[in-house]
Amino acid sequence: MKISLCMIVKNEEELLRKCLEQIIPHVSEFIIVDTGSTDKTKEIARQFTSQIYDFDWCNDFSKARNFSISKASNDWILVLDADELVIEFDQNISASLAQIGELTVGRIKRINSIEDKWGPAWNTEKISRLFNRRFFHYEGMIHEQIVDKNGCNSYETISVGITVDHVGYAKEVVNKKDKLTRNITMLLQAIAEAPHDPYLHYQLGKSYYMAKDYQQAYDSFQTALSLPLNYAYEYVQDLVESFGYTLINIEKYSLALNIEQYSKHYQNSPDFNFLMGLIYMNNALFSKAVESFLNCTGMKEGKMKGVNSYLANYNIAVIYEILGYKKEATAYYRRCGNYELAKRRLATL
Repeated sequence: MKISLCMIVKNEEELLRKCLEQIIPHVSEFIIVDTGSTDKTKEIARQFTSQIYDFDWCNDFSKARNFSISKASNDWILVLDADELVIEFDQNISASLAQIGELTVGRIKRINSIEDKWGPAWNTEKISRLFNRRFFHYEGMIHEQIVDKNGCNSYETISVGITVDHVGYAKEVVNKKDKLTRNITMLLQAIAEAPHDPYLHYQLGKSYYMAKDYQQAYDSFQTALSLPLNYAYEYVQDLVESFGYTLINIEKYSLALNIEQYSKHYQNSPDFNFLMGLIYMNNALFSKAVESFLNCTGMKEGKMKGVNSYLANYNIAVIYEILGYKKEATAYYRRCGNYELAKRRLATL
């Protein structure tokens, strides 16, 4: 079963070559839609494909996505951005597509590099990117979403064996392209047209959070949480957790205890339990914090690296050290393996 890669690009000369080189063994054609590059983006793209199309930018990502899809010769579409570098690709994916069926959307694993003083340096997420164009298209001017052409948003999804490294929000890239400012402007415009869409407020909060404007992030996340939500949606869990980290960053520790109300939805999530451990820890509720971190260590890997292993153990060790239990602290620091902060603490005990 053949797959078409569909991309929209603008001024991606630094990343495009590597992106295309890594995906070329896995797809049968490249569709590159350029929205106004002034650098060597199209020159680089021509080294891989002749199917390069210009699209007049109209502040609507879905229109650009759907235009790219319309140029494909295959029904199965894989959507990537130039800042998403393929690091794993299941060679049997064609067989998988035949099994999952045309009405199911494939979700790839994306690793995001994020600078955050309170948590791990990167996290992972599953995003819908592989689908049959006869049944699906995009809607939404920014942070566009795949939608059933019949208007159904509750289609089935399945994880497929594709992993990408998302380098687009690395600090130097964000600064160069001013991506966050662009996203915030477009999200504010979208919210003006759909003020009661919680997903848009969530995405606006994420943009503010990544820009370290935590007060604006707080306002946006709070608005999203005040609107009707489906707690089965993956973005809603991320909304809750992002709000919790925002409260920690602005030192509203007692208010952050209200995040506990969502435990009925996410009690089996290592990421949520890790967040609650931090919240309890910052409220000097050390017994509850240790319990939450211990819960993490018995769970599967979370979205954020280390929450079910060395990060949870490190925080337990810190609590024991604060309380004067050096023997217990030492034991938990040693469980952190090569985690540098734990090694430094061990050297002082």
